[in-house]
Amino acid sequence: MIDVIKTYPLATVISVKDNQPFITHLPLIYEDNKLIGHIDITNPQAELLKDNKEVTLIFSGPDCYISPSIYTTEQLPTWNYIKVHLKGTVKANNNENDLKQSLINMTEYLEAPNHKFILKAEHPRLDKNLSYIEMFEITINHWEGKFKLSQDKQPQDIEAARMELIRANQKSIRDFLKTIF
Repeated sequence: MIDVIKTYPLATVISVKDNQPFITHLPLIYEDNKLIGHIDITNPQAELLKDNKEVTLIFSGPDCYISPSIYTTEQLPTWNYIKVHLKGTVKANNNENDLKQSLINMTEYLEAPNHKFILKAEHPRLDKNLSYIEMFEITINHWEGKFKLSQDKQPQDIEAARMELIRANQKSIRDFLKTIF
Protein backbone atom coordinates (compact mmCIF):
# COMPACT_ATOMS: atom_id res chain seq x y z
CA MET A 1 0.00 0.00 0.00
CA ILE A 2 2.93 2.32 0.63
CA ASP A 3 3.94 1.88 -3.02
CA VAL A 4 0.51 3.17 -4.10
CA ILE A 5 0.95 6.27 -1.92
CA LYS A 6 4.49 6.87 -3.18
CA THR A 7 3.54 6.38 -6.84
CA TYR A 8 0.21 8.26 -6.71
CA PRO A 9 0.71 10.85 -3.93
CA LEU A 10 -2.32 13.02 -4.75
CA ALA A 11 -4.73 12.22 -1.93
CA THR A 12 -8.39 12.99 -1.47
CA VAL A 13 -8.34 14.49 2.03
CA ILE A 14 -11.68 14.30 3.84
CA SER A 15 -12.50 16.08 7.10
CA VAL A 16 -15.88 16.51 8.77
CA LYS A 17 -17.19 19.43 10.81
CA ASP A 18 -20.81 19.69 11.99
CA ASN A 19 -21.72 16.70 9.79
CA GLN A 20 -20.44 18.61 6.74
CA PRO A 21 -17.61 17.02 4.72
CA PHE A 22 -14.67 19.13 3.60
CA ILE A 23 -12.73 17.61 0.72
CA THR A 24 -9.45 18.79 -0.79
CA HIS A 25 -7.04 17.07 -3.16
CA LEU A 26 -3.46 17.44 -1.95
CA PRO A 27 -0.15 15.70 -2.62
CA LEU A 28 1.09 13.97 0.51
CA ILE A 29 4.52 12.51 1.09
CA TYR A 30 4.96 9.33 3.13
CA GLU A 31 7.85 9.81 5.55
CA ASP A 32 8.71 8.04 8.81
CA ASN A 33 5.30 6.32 9.06
CA LYS A 34 3.51 9.66 8.64
CA LEU A 35 2.09 11.66 5.78
CA ILE A 36 3.32 15.21 5.30
CA GLY A 37 1.34 17.83 3.42
CA HIS A 38 0.69 21.52 2.93
CA ILE A 39 -2.48 23.52 2.51
CA ASP A 40 -3.31 27.10 1.59
CA ILE A 41 -4.37 28.86 4.79
CA THR A 42 -7.42 30.34 3.00
CA ASN A 43 -8.80 26.85 2.31
CA PRO A 44 -11.64 26.26 4.83
CA GLN A 45 -10.32 22.76 5.44
CA ALA A 46 -7.05 24.16 6.82
CA GLU A 47 -8.75 24.72 10.19
CA LEU A 48 -9.58 21.01 10.32
CA LEU A 49 -6.02 19.83 9.65
CA LYS A 50 -4.67 20.44 13.15
CA ASP A 51 -5.29 19.71 16.83
CA ASN A 52 -5.24 15.91 16.39
CA LYS A 53 -8.49 16.00 14.44
CA GLU A 54 -9.52 12.91 12.52
CA VAL A 55 -9.02 12.75 8.78
CA THR A 56 -9.82 10.21 6.08
CA LEU A 57 -7.65 9.86 2.98
CA ILE A 58 -8.08 8.12 -0.34
CA PHE A 59 -5.16 7.46 -2.68
CA SER A 60 -6.13 6.35 -6.17
CA GLY A 61 -3.99 4.21 -8.41
CA PRO A 62 -4.89 3.21 -11.96
CA ASP A 63 -8.38 1.99 -12.82
CA CYS A 64 -10.33 0.99 -15.91
CA TYR A 65 -13.29 -0.88 -17.36
CA ILE A 66 -12.47 -4.50 -18.18
CA SER A 67 -14.37 -5.92 -21.14
CA PRO A 68 -15.04 -9.67 -21.22
CA SER A 69 -13.58 -9.58 -24.74
CA ILE A 70 -10.02 -9.54 -23.35
CA TYR A 71 -10.42 -12.82 -21.47
CA THR A 72 -9.81 -16.33 -22.76
CA THR A 73 -12.62 -17.61 -20.53
CA GLU A 74 -16.29 -16.62 -20.28
CA GLN A 75 -16.62 -13.58 -17.99
CA LEU A 76 -18.81 -10.56 -17.28
CA PRO A 77 -17.82 -6.88 -17.57
CA THR A 78 -16.14 -5.38 -14.52
CA TRP A 79 -14.06 -2.45 -13.31
CA ASN A 80 -10.55 -2.96 -11.94
CA TYR A 81 -8.91 -0.46 -9.61
CA ILE A 82 -6.29 0.22 -6.97
CA LYS A 83 -7.22 2.37 -3.97
CA VAL A 84 -5.81 2.91 -0.50
CA HIS A 85 -8.07 4.24 2.27
CA LEU A 86 -6.47 5.63 5.40
CA LYS A 87 -7.70 7.12 8.64
CA GLY A 88 -5.53 9.15 10.93
CA THR A 89 -5.08 12.12 13.17
CA VAL A 90 -3.61 15.35 11.94
CA LYS A 91 -1.61 18.08 13.59
CA ALA A 92 -0.25 21.33 12.24
CA ASN A 93 3.44 22.09 12.26
CA ASN A 94 3.88 25.86 12.56
CA ASN A 95 7.67 25.89 12.43
CA GLU A 96 8.66 28.00 9.42
CA ASN A 97 11.99 26.21 8.95
CA ASP A 98 10.22 22.83 8.94
CA LEU A 99 7.69 24.14 6.42
CA LYS A 100 10.39 25.48 4.14
CA GLN A 101 12.41 22.26 4.28
CA SER A 102 9.27 20.20 3.76
CA LEU A 103 8.39 22.15 0.61
CA ILE A 104 11.93 21.61 -0.67
CA ASN A 105 11.75 17.88 0.15
CA MET A 106 8.34 17.46 -1.47
CA THR A 107 9.51 19.22 -4.63
CA GLU A 108 12.60 17.02 -4.75
CA TYR A 109 10.45 13.90 -4.34
CA LEU A 110 7.92 14.95 -6.98
CA GLU A 111 10.63 15.99 -9.45
CA ALA A 112 12.22 12.52 -9.36
CA PRO A 113 13.77 10.87 -11.22
CA ASN A 114 15.00 13.65 -13.54
CA HIS A 115 15.05 16.57 -11.09
CA LYS A 116 14.63 19.18 -13.82
CA PHE A 117 13.74 21.72 -11.14
CA ILE A 118 15.36 22.08 -7.74
CA LEU A 119 13.64 24.30 -5.20
CA LYS A 120 16.38 26.14 -3.38
CA ALA A 121 15.95 27.59 0.10
CA GLU A 122 16.86 31.04 -1.21
CA HIS A 123 14.26 31.00 -4.02
CA PRO A 124 12.80 34.56 -3.94
CA ARG A 125 9.16 33.44 -4.02
CA LEU A 126 9.53 30.80 -1.34
CA ASP A 127 9.91 33.12 1.65
CA LYS A 128 7.19 35.44 0.28
CA ASN A 129 4.67 32.61 0.22
CA LEU A 130 5.46 30.75 3.45
CA SER A 131 2.94 32.79 5.44
CA TYR A 132 0.15 31.54 3.14
CA ILE A 133 0.92 27.86 3.61
CA GLU A 134 0.34 25.58 6.56
CA MET A 135 2.20 22.32 7.00
CA PHE A 136 0.53 19.33 8.60
CA GLU A 137 1.46 15.79 9.58
CA ILE A 138 -0.92 12.85 9.62
CA THR A 139 -0.38 9.90 11.93
CA ILE A 140 -1.94 6.88 10.27
CA ASN A 141 -4.24 4.85 12.54
CA HIS A 142 -5.90 2.56 9.99
CA TRP A 143 -4.95 1.24 6.53
CA GLU A 144 -7.23 -0.46 4.04
CA GLY A 145 -6.18 -1.54 0.56
CA LYS A 146 -8.86 -1.87 -2.12
CA PHE A 147 -7.25 -3.82 -4.93
CA LYS A 148 -9.74 -5.22 -7.45
CA LEU A 149 -7.54 -6.66 -10.16
CA SER A 150 -9.35 -9.74 -11.49
CA GLN A 151 -7.50 -11.83 -8.88
CA ASP A 152 -10.20 -14.52 -9.01
CA LYS A 153 -9.54 -15.31 -12.68
CA GLN A 154 -7.30 -17.81 -14.45
CA PRO A 155 -3.61 -16.75 -14.74
CA GLN A 156 -3.92 -15.88 -18.45
CA ASP A 157 -6.99 -13.73 -17.73
CA ILE A 158 -5.24 -11.98 -14.83
CA GLU A 159 -2.41 -11.09 -17.20
CA ALA A 160 -4.88 -9.89 -19.85
CA ALA A 161 -6.56 -7.66 -17.24
CA ARG A 162 -3.17 -6.28 -16.17
CA MET A 163 -2.26 -5.43 -19.76
CA GLU A 164 -5.68 -3.82 -20.30
CA LEU A 165 -5.20 -1.67 -17.19
CA ILE A 166 -1.89 -0.44 -18.58
CA ARG A 167 -3.25 0.11 -22.11
CA ALA A 168 -6.46 1.81 -21.00
CA ASN A 169 -4.71 4.23 -18.68
CA GLN A 170 -2.16 5.26 -21.29
CA LYS A 171 -4.82 5.72 -23.98
CA SER A 172 -7.53 7.31 -21.84
CA ILE A 173 -5.27 10.00 -20.39
CA ARG A 174 -3.92 10.93 -23.84
CA ASP A 175 -7.38 11.12 -25.42
CA PHE A 176 -8.93 12.92 -22.45
CA LEU A 177 -6.22 15.58 -22.28
CA LYS A 178 -6.56 16.27 -26.00
CA THR A 179 -10.21 17.20 -25.42
CA ILE A 180 -9.71 19.57 -22.49
CA PHE A 181 -6.52 21.44 -23.41
